[in-house]
Amino acid sequence: MLKILKYSFFDLMRSRWSYIYFFFYLILGYVLFFLNNDVSKAVITLLNIIIVLTPLIGTIFGVMYYYSSREFTELLLSQPLKRSTIFIGQYLGVALSLSLSLVIGLGIPFVAYGVMRSGAIWDFTSLLVTGSFLTFIFVALAYNIALSFNDKIKGFGFAILMWLFMAVVYDGIIMLLMMKYQDYPLDKFALGAMMFNPIDLSRVLILLKLDISALLGYTGAVFQQFFGTSMGMVISMAVLSLWVLIPVWRIRRVAGKKDF
Repeated sequence: MLKILKYSFFDLMRSRWSYIYFFFYLILGYVLFFLNNDVSKAVITLLNIIIVLTPLIGTIFGVMYYYSSREFTELLLSQPLKRSTIFIGQYLGVALSLSLSLVIGLGIPFVAYGVMRSGAIWDFTSLLVTGSFLTFIFVALAYNIALSFNDKIKGFGFAILMWLFMAVVYDGIIMLLMMKYQDYPLDKFALGAMMFNPIDLSRVLILLKLDISALLGYTGAVFQQFFGTSMGMVISMAVLSLWVLIPVWRIRRVAGKKDF
């Protein structure tokens, strides 16, 4: 698995798309500091970009790498190797390379502008950790979709629809439900709804970390009461970990039964 992970990792790191992804965050970081030297404001601006862009890139790269390396994967399947070793090794290679591009791309400008000496270091670290979690989650989900469809068009279509649902449609549905049933106590419903969408959960965690939960109104107070505690943070990180582990478990299960 380590050899396959290493091959997938360096294969993607040599790709021009990985360099584009890296330089995008690198230039974005310097542009933000050129416009405003406040590290805290830069973290808040990056929040909206990372929450939407990172899942999209992870989804596209996951599907794209699976289909582009299918012939090589078939060659590996003809060798005395476990299927789970091949696919999980490829998945980890993709997810790690994208996470590294994110961390280094944003880390260079922030370190250059003194984030290590500012009080926003923990907010910035939380942003990078959350972005890495979202990368691992959506690459795993994309791999699951690609394994389920041999047709590239269907695979890409369902992957984009999955991202669109979690990034946009899901929030709209929750908002409509809360407006329709606003006369009822919806505290637990709102908390539960956050757990079923890693994008929403990541957004709330960072907003509360930045101490701007007042912008969320009454719902923000409820989130602050739950996520602001140590137990709430532990539960939230455990849920994000489950969003990684369950799709990885399904990759192993589907790969073991799929006829290639």
